Amino acid sequence: MKIYLVGGAIRDRLLGFPVHDRDWVVVGSTPQKMLKKNYLQVGKDFPVFIHPKTREEYALARTEKKNGVGYSGFLFDFSSKITLREDLIRRDLTINAIAQDKYGNIIDLFNGQKDIKKRILRHVSSSFIEDPVRVLRVARFAATLSHLGFYIAKETLTLMKLICKRKELLYLTPERIWKETYKGLCVRNPHVYFKILYHCNALLYLFPEINFFYRKTNFLNFHVNYMNILQLSLMELSRISKFTMDVDIRFSYFLQFISYVYSISDKNIEYCFFYKKPIFLIKSLCTRLKIPKETQKILIIVCGFHNFLQNIINQNSKLIVDFFDIIDVWRKPDRLKKLIYLEFYGTTKYNYKNSSLVLGKLLISMFSAIKDISVHTDIDIKLFQGIAIKHELYRLRVNRLNQWRKKITKNF
Repeated sequence: MKIYLVGGAIRDRLLGFPVHDRDWVVVGSTPQKMLKKNYLQVGKDFPVFIHPKTREEYALARTEKKNGVGYSGFLFDFSSKITLREDLIRRDLTINAIAQDKYGNIIDLFNGQKDIKKRILRHVSSSFIEDPVRVLRVARFAATLSHLGFYIAKETLTLMKLICKRKELLYLTPERIWKETYKGLCVRNPHVYFKILYHCNALLYLFPEINFFYRKTNFLNFHVNYMNILQLSLMELSRISKFTMDVDIRFSYFLQFISYVYSISDKNIEYCFFYKKPIFLIKSLCTRLKIPKETQKILIIVCGFHNFLQNIINQNSKLIVDFFDIIDVWRKPDRLKKLIYLEFYGTTKYNYKNSSLVLGKLLISMFSAIKDISVHTDIDIKLFQGIAIKHELYRLRVNRLNQWRKKITKNF
């Protein structure tokens, strides 16, 4: 029995990244032998074992044979006769197919170190095309390593397009799609993840709503600040990723411009409160991929109120207080904090105290002006009962916001 360290741990070490997780491949063993050595088995069809002391994962060397569709249509062979080469050749990228023996010797059968030096993401073998998950994984690696100059090899991108053309992506489970996308949204340059999926035609099958957004954008040639909306959305995702790792913020800021697909007349846009049309796309996306509820809430808030927020300077205070009520900011102030990075994206720029006014900070300031008004401190419960208390609380907040806005009007 021989044990090898494989995959991400070696790749990250060669790249100078900290190593957080280590995966091991066991050659020349069987499930029975592993159990005798007190390893804990955690899978039947795919025997992976947990080390009794380190709790790290050890997988038996295996081969795979495609016998169906999607990423689950495989027959696995975990025979003790499987070699290290046979195991590594089934992996996705050469940079992930490097092994290390117990003496620290690097075993690089597919030139992974050479591709690391050349900054190339290249598939190991033709078996790459058999697993549709690899389209998402390669897009994610491209996003993760783009700041180092990594790019996808032309022949690998061709195979990714072929996987999409064969409609293999349709067999991926919603959970797996969102899992990979969530990881893609957590990396340094998440906009690259979506750019790659777009270029290999994967969006049509993974995110038809976003694909519709892209297609309509290109067809309409819509511009804000003389920039295509598709470019704007990717640039906004890139911008916001420099400030926060929060996936709710990153994903919602990226999709907020989806409302531009549906035209609103210039006459009515300033008075548009909650725009329902784009929310149908958002809800469709969230339902299909089983996206977490709170993430859905933030997406709906940022996308549905996009036009309202972009024109908040011209909105009356009642609508602004209504907005705070609808997003339930009194009980969930963290929702408002997720809006702090929002900007005015249109051609109009507002100036406050001789500096550019950031939309998100303006919202925080508006809320701060009225957040301390409460039933206990501002309402005489002897004069108001039942629903009247709610109405009076609302009136006081609107009046306070009006007063605050009058004080800063001269600065605009």
